[in-house]
Amino acid sequence: MVDQCEMILLMQAEFDGELDAAQAADLQTHRAQCPVCRAAELALTRARELMHEVPYPLAPDAVRERVLAGLAAVRPKPDLGPAVPRFLSSFRSWRQSTMGFGLGAVCATVLALLVLSPGEQSLTEQVVAGHVRALQPGHLEDVASTDQHTVKPWFDGRLDFAPPVKDFASAGFPLKGGRLDYIGGRAVAALIYQHDKHVINLFVWPVGGVTPHFSGGTAIQGYNVTHWMANGMNFWAVSDVERSQLDRLAVLWRDSL
Repeated sequence: MVDQCEMILLMQAEFDGELDAAQAADLQTHRAQCPVCRAAELALTRARELMHEVPYPLAPDAVRERVLAGLAAVRPKPDLGPAVPRFLSSFRSWRQSTMGFGLGAVCATVLALLVLSPGEQSLTEQVVAGHVRALQPGHLEDVASTDQHTVKPWFDGRLDFAPPVKDFASAGFPLKGGRLDYIGGRAVAALIYQHDKHVINLFVWPVGGVTPHFSGGTAIQGYNVTHWMANGMNFWAVSDVERSQLDRLAVLWRDSL
């Protein structure tokens, strides 16, 4: 066993979601044969689990009210001229008033306002990031086809599971193709749908490992996200389409399984 491996530097990049699908697949193949990289993966996984296990204490109501008041005080005003001194003065006053509570209390207050837990939020952010990457020119499809019988076999040998593929053109959600992506530390299937002029990415992978503890919908960075589980699979749909339409696609999928 060697003490080091030149591929080990890619492990952290993989955990941060910085690798594209091809790089992630190459690293996954390499890791299967490399004990050094497998050990690094276990260490990074455990470190992330420990971070998520740390409880986030709820801040007192007084702290929350003071933080919100401070944020309101430093909100930029339309008149940038005379408002600048007031902005700086308010910010100094707010910072001094909150310093005594410590950075941890302020961070806890902000985290307490979030709906999703840290682990779930991280996964949701990865799904949205995958959608945004796919919207860049040339990144949307690895296989472009409206035929589910063409898209589904394309994944054979490229993934360690067989993703279900459906076309809902008759309901206004035509299948446009598929590609490989990388979410939650593993290779996943991405199915591309279109509704009017909106692109919808549907990420699919087996339940287990990074399976979140919630199902339903949320919104992040201006994108609607819906998650559900069925037939042993995770389904994540993300798009800038209206929430009602994204939920409609989810219903079509559930009814087809």
